This record gives sequence, C-alpha cells and structure tokens, in this order.
Amino acid sequence: MSAAAVRLVVLVPTVAALIGLLLARRIDPRAARFVAVGASLLAVVMALLQVIAVGGSSRVTIVHTIPALEAGELRIPLELQATVGTATIALVVAIVGWAVQAFAGWYLREDDRYGIFAATVSLFTAAMLLVVQSADLVLTLVGWEVMGWCSYLLIGHWSRNESARRAALKAFLVTRLADVGFVLGVVILAAGAGSTAYPQVLQAWAATDCPDAGACAAPNATLRTAAMVLLVIGILGKSGMVPFHDWLPDAMEGPTPASALIHAATMVAAGTFVIAQLFDVFAASEGARWLLALSTAVTMVYAAVLAFGQSDLKRLLAYSTLSQVALMLSALAVAPADEGPGAGVLHLYSHAFFKALLFLAIGWLSVTVGGTAATAMRGGLRGHLFIRPAMFVGLLSLAGVPPLVGFVSKEHVLAAAEAGAADGQARAWIVLLAGLLTVVLTAAYCMRAWLVLDDLTAADIERHDADTATFPVRALVTVLTILTLVGGLVVFTPLLDLGGHIGWLVALLSVLLIVGAGLAVRSLANGEDPAVQIVGARMPLFDNGFGVDRLYVDYVARPVVALAHLVVFLDREVVDAYVRGAAAAASLGGSGGQRAHRAERASSGLAWVVAGVVAVALAGVALW
Repeated sequence: MSAAAVRLVVLVPTVAALIGLLLARRIDPRAARFVAVGASLLAVVMALLQVIAVGGSSRVTIVHTIPALEAGELRIPLELQATVGTATIALVVAIVGWAVQAFAGWYLREDDRYGIFAATVSLFTAAMLLVVQSADLVLTLVGWEVMGWCSYLLIGHWSRNESARRAALKAFLVTRLADVGFVLGVVILAAGAGSTAYPQVLQAWAATDCPDAGACAAPNATLRTAAMVLLVIGILGKSGMVPFHDWLPDAMEGPTPASALIHAATMVAAGTFVIAQLFDVFAASEGARWLLALSTAVTMVYAAVLAFGQSDLKRLLAYSTLSQVALMLSALAVAPADEGPGAGVLHLYSHAFFKALLFLAIGWLSVTVGGTAATAMRGGLRGHLFIRPAMFVGLLSLAGVPPLVGFVSKEHVLAAAEAGAADGQARAWIVLLAGLLTVVLTAAYCMRAWLVLDDLTAADIERHDADTATFPVRALVTVLTILTLVGGLVVFTPLLDLGGHIGWLVALLSVLLIVGAGLAVRSLANGEDPAVQIVGARMPLFDNGFGVDRLYVDYVARPVVALAHLVVFLDREVVDAYVRGAAAAASLGGSGGQRAHRAERASSGLAWVVAGVVAVALAGVALW
C-alpha cells in the first residue's frame, strides 16, 4: 500500500494540474475549483495512508517509477522512497496544499484567471512532493526546477500590474542564477557516484578519505566540498538567503494564497529537506557548512530587523519567512554529525503550519479591511471572533512561546547550535548568538503586529463583512490553528528522527528574552504603532530593504545587461560576421560566375555565327 500511496501522492496533484489547465478556459470556474480542491484532499488522504503504512519503521522503502535510464557509465534509476521522515513531510505539504487551494477558491472567486492559478498551485504542490519523496537526484532536480517555474507564474499572476511582472522576473532571474550552482553540484555528485540514486551517492561521497587516493573508493574531500558548496549556493537562492534574499519580499506582489504556499512548506523550505537527505555528505564538508552558517546567521538577524519596520504586514510576514528559513537551515549547518538533521526538519514541519495560518488569516482579514498596509489593518481584528484567535495563536507560535509548535522546533534548533558549540565549532557559536538575538527581534515584531491588528483605540473604518468566508475557509483555518497548538507533540512520536533534545537552560533564556522583548515593545507603543514610535521617519528605508534593491540594479542588473549587450554584439558582429561573410562571398562568386557564363555564351555564339558565314561562303564558292 505504501508504494501505491507514494506514487499517487505525487501523481494526483500532477493530473489535477493537467485537468485544471484544460478546464480553466473552457468550462465554468467551479469545475476547476472542484478539481483543485478535490485533488488536494485526495493527496492528503494518500499522504496519510503512506504515514500509516510506514508507521514507526526505520526502514527505507524504494518505489520504482519508470525503467532506469543508462547514460554511459551513469545509472539513473528514477526511484521514489518512503521513510518515516519523507511520509511526515509529504503529509505536511499536502495539508498546506489543500489549505491553499481551499482558500484560493474563495479569495480569487472573482478572478478571471483563477483556473490557471489553481492548476499552477497543483503543479507546484506536486513538484514539492516530488522533491520530498525522491530517492534520485534527477527527480529532485526536476521537482526543484518545476517549483522555480511555478513560482514565477504564481508571483506574476496579476500580470496586468507592472510591479507583479517585475517581482516575478526578479524571482525567476535570481533563483535561476543560483540554480546554476545546484545543477553543477548534482552533476558532480552523480558523476562521482556513477549513479543518481541517493543510497549510492551517500555511500560514495560520505566515506572518509583515504591516504592513498588510488586505493580509496570515495572521491576526494576537495571535490566533495566543491559539490556541496555549489549545492548550497542553489539552496541559498531558492530559500532567499543573503545575498539572494531580495526577491522573496517582492514576491508579496502575488496573491496571498501563492504567498502562503511559497513561504510555508514548499520552495523556500525545499532546500532544508534536500540537505537533510544528503546530510552525511554535507556533514563531512566543512566549507559548505561554514558558507551555510554564515549566510543563515546574517539572514536571520537582518530579516528580523527589517520585519519590525515594515509598513505592510504582509511584507512583515515575508521577512519573517526569511528569518525562520535561515533558522531551520542553520540547524543543518551546526548540528553534530551524530545528531543528524532532525532539528532543521522539525522547524520545517513547524513553520509550515504557523506560517500558512498567518498568511491565510492575514489574507482573510485583508478582504475585510481593504488592504494589508499597517494603517489599513489597524484595529482590524476587532469583532472578528474567528480570525482573532487564529492570528493570536499564529503570532505566539512564530514568536516561540511555549508550548506551541514554534517553541518546540525553535528550541531544538537552538539546542543543535548549543551542541555544536559544545563540540568546539566556532560557527555554532555564531549561529547560537544570532539565534538568540533573532528570538528577541521575532518577539518584538510579533508583538508589534498584534498591537496594530488588535488596537482598540483605532478609529472605526469601513470594512466588508468578515462572515462572507465559506465553510472550507473556516475549516482550513481551524485545522491549521489546531496543528499550530498541538503540533509540537510530534516530538513524542517516531514520525521525525530528532537526534538531539531541547536544552532547557537555553529554552529558559529564550522565554525570558521573548517576554522582555514583548513587554518592551508594548511599553514603547503608547497607543500607536510601535514601529512608527521606534523607527519613525526611517520606515521607508525598512520598506525598501535598506536599499538592497538599488544595489541589485546598480551592481547586478546593469552589469548583466551590459554583458548581455556585449554578448549580442559579439554574436551579431563577430560570430555572425563569418556566416554573413561566407554568404556574401558565395553570392559574389555566383554573380561573377553567372556574368562570366553569360559573357562566354555570347562570344561563343558569335564565333559560331562567323564560322557559319565562312562555311556558307566557302560552299558557295565551291559550288559556283
């Protein structure tokens, strides 16, 4: 049963995407909604059956798809796998996919391109599920690239707006650039192992180095580090880590359901699971771990600072995603090799629930108040008995308040950093200090968001009826709220291999930091938006990411455009010049030959005429 469930959990949303595209423009949008939501629910069922079938077993079930491909000495088996970890994360992705589809059916009910959007979400979900269930680097790469293409379509869904087109193009170009590293890393790993199957790759590359390279089956450490560094570069781009981070906040130009999908449990978190699958190789690559640790440490603090000063609450959540994804990736950078990647995977699991809840709740609320700007949403939760507790639970979990799922996963990440520091890792100290600072900043911007949304002193504003939400929307918000409340209980089950444990001294310190930061922000608010009180006139600087977009334009976009112009010039004026020159030479040669041929025919004809005249004359004389 598990083999069939593994295949179907990927196949069902894929087929739904194809059917959805066929229905999008030819049949009533309600049919497209039925297919999208129904298929997402079926995917949840298949994922749940897979979890039940796998149970608490530690074995790996390999599932065949199509016959293996042979490319010279390289074998590409194209297999899927079922483990406790893959089954659990697949269930999480399927639940978030269902929630997004159900919410989009209501949120975009008046959108004339809803059918296309729903089909793209289905394909996006299928691609992430393929990455999770993959036991083959090629299948992982396929899912990875399809997600990148779908993110471009989802971010630019409202393509009639220039800002949406620009954001989609930026996301596509930045992630494509980083993906060059991901592809090269995959090529090196596959070439060294002679196979793209995960077991063979791990067996070949995770082996310790031998003094005699000729007698050692494992590739050398330098090449292994190069492969993992390239892979990490691709992951940093897809996850929006520094220096590839600026595309992710701009992705808020897409519809809120797209933001929830991209930010919660799919593309930006996919890199965490890829590294977790290759953790034995990654743990032996010091250079790659240092690169990931430094990038994530900078990103988690930088993004948390920016989140506090955003004038738009949806962008606040976007920057919080950068910070939280950095936190989950940092666990992989510093966790001791014997503890494994469990802390990072747990935070992926946790983040999916509370971030999907927050995005969908903020999207629901934006319909009632007419926007996501802090000024528009001020006091927006008043009277909304359904959204208010959901938002409250989501923000508490994001802040890491016990015993919610966010607290459980964040403390495991900090415990992994603490264990790495105890092992003498300098990078673990960097991550631990950055993590504690991020705890303070996260509590601060969560308190700020709550004070704005629940401001009882705000003047009454015109808003639409919040009760227009359909039953499926209420159901999905309820499910996500419950999972955020009790999801931390997963640590008492065999569903995730955590390895380490919560460090209670660090946990106590983080709780004290959360309380202190929350109280400090509340005391500084004085009945106003705390960001206005603290950041003041510098808020536009926070909105534009401290000018990073300008740096992109000046030092990335313009040089790339100049390079593109140079390439076009060389192509047209140098490379094509040889082709045009050969064509011109052939044309001239043909014209010259033609003229010569015509001239030769004329002179020959004249000679024959003269000869004929002479012959006739001679005949006449002779016959006279």
